[in-house]
Amino acid sequence: MTKPIIVVAIGGNALLQRGEVMSCDNQKKSIAITAKALAELSRDYRLVIVHGNGPQVGLLSLQNNAYKDCPAYPFDVLGAETQGMIGYLIQQGLNAAIEDRFTTTILTRMVIDPNDPAIRNPTKFIGPVYQENEARALAERNHWIVKPDGAYWRRVVPSPEPKEILEIKAINDLLEKDHLVICGGGGGTPVVEKEGAYEGFEAVIDKDMTAALIAEQVGAKHLIILTDGTHVCVDWGEENERKLHEVSVRELRSYEFSPGSMQPKVDACCRFVSNTGHKAHIGDLYYALDIVKGDSGTHIYR
Repeated sequence: MTKPIIVVAIGGNALLQRGEVMSCDNQKKSIAITAKALAELSRDYRLVIVHGNGPQVGLLSLQNNAYKDCPAYPFDVLGAETQGMIGYLIQQGLNAAIEDRFTTTILTRMVIDPNDPAIRNPTKFIGPVYQENEARALAERNHWIVKPDGAYWRRVVPSPEPKEILEIKAINDLLEKDHLVICGGGGGTPVVEKEGAYEGFEAVIDKDMTAALIAEQVGAKHLIILTDGTHVCVDWGEENERKLHEVSVRELRSYEFSPGSMQPKVDACCRFVSNTGHKAHIGDLYYALDIVKGDSGTHIYR
């Protein structure tokens, strides 16, 4: 009997802990722990993994800017680089944790609308975190836009909505052959249609919205968004903070969350649940199996 499909979205910050040095060794350490949790899920599900790239694409941009003799590479190219880099590290971790499984990373392009209003209001956090004074100084020097991210500040870039997955047939074909598929990394590389072809676009798509679209189009039974917190919280960080456990789409949409972090996760889950009738889940990276069982995390239903 064919196992059901589950799409797992892993945050870039979950792969690199907040404030941690963005080294390859630190990423390998986090991925090794993640792989163990995903290995448990793979017993009962065919896995599709979508990962974030906020810290990593920001790091590549900083490294890129350090070489002044070469023009800066655009964000669509940097995003493609992170798909290969992070996808490779996840493949290595999964192959060490899961025996006798084919693991394949697909460089995924996502068609976006160049007139998307989100392009005029950047909200996608990338790169490392800074103290406010340092962030403002960097913004002035490098012509960045920076915004608060919890107790810190970070650079933000446009994050348009994904409209079409160009590699969806390849993803479905691999799932039929029981591959564990890593795709849509960093939200996928943003492209726009132009004269019958596709051209890269300077943006970073939110990986959770991409994960929801992929989950819908591969017929996933569950969408699970793994992050660095155990639950979605109302009034997060306040004295009256409240964890949400079982919540309907209607109730969840009545709350407001941080536009650069939790809100896209909530929007993605609500979209998947509304369009499919299946459940979506948000929870801690290290409790993936417990989340699917209902023992941890926030669970969203129609």
